[in-house]
Amino acid sequence: MGLNGIIERLFAGRWIAGETFEDALRVAMRFNSHKISVLINYLGEDISDPKEVDNTVAEYSSLINIISKSKLNASISIKPTQIGYSISEKLFFKNYSYILNLASKRKIFLWLDMEDIDAIESTIDAYLNNFDGKNSGICIQAYLKRSAQDIRRIVKRGGIVRLVKGAYSPKHGGFGSRALIDNNYKKLLYYLFLNSKQFMVATHDAHEIDYAVKMNRKWRRNVVFGMLNGINNRYAASLAKNKEKVAIYIPYGPNWISYSYRRLKEEGHAITIIKSLGRRQSI
Repeated sequence: MGLNGIIERLFAGRWIAGETFEDALRVAMRFNSHKISVLINYLGEDISDPKEVDNTVAEYSSLINIISKSKLNASISIKPTQIGYSISEKLFFKNYSYILNLASKRKIFLWLDMEDIDAIESTIDAYLNNFDGKNSGICIQAYLKRSAQDIRRIVKRGGIVRLVKGAYSPKHGGFGSRALIDNNYKKLLYYLFLNSKQFMVATHDAHEIDYAVKMNRKWRRNVVFGMLNGINNRYAASLAKNKEKVAIYIPYGPNWISYSYRRLKEEGHAITIIKSLGRRQSI
């Protein structure tokens, strides 16, 4: 079996919902039945073909309308380089604004993902320039030293942060070890509890989740715990049963190969994925 075959067996059906939005909606409904919300992402990044960008924007538009009609407990997560950033900043800004306006009309929350360090300023600018005060959030990666400053800037504007450790390798400005990244994640999390009313704790680290649960008993913030589909679904379900707000990230689409490769190349994600292979997934 070749590498593509191995990746397909590992990812298809377990971490990735499938190739179509019908596949994603089927998985979403299953999680919703367990009182768990979802973040749906149409796979794709570094798109330089204008037609493919247009197709991606159309896909998200259809997905938003379908979620609205089916009344799913679902939000959308998009990447800058799949909606025009790789072609021009102007095109990215235009498409992000269009998708956000449509999502707002349908009362569906829109997350803006963070990619490589070169796109950070444009991503934050797009988010803050279009921020409506309630219907959108932005992902911030704890592996970057600059993230403390970025979070302060976003929170001061009332923005909503999804805090992750990071899935991209920084060209510069990143912490050099998992221990330093973990420590920074906890510092940023503490800042959010002190200064933000609403945010997402996106991690599979049980120690950090337990820390956030205890912190929230004191601060009573609007906290959602975010996880990737297929990593530890039983743990996510147990949090939901304990009345914690939980959201599962569900990727789908034909471009799952590049997504899978990138996940496997990242040491932290590869370890998380390997550990998950030994867990039964109850939902």
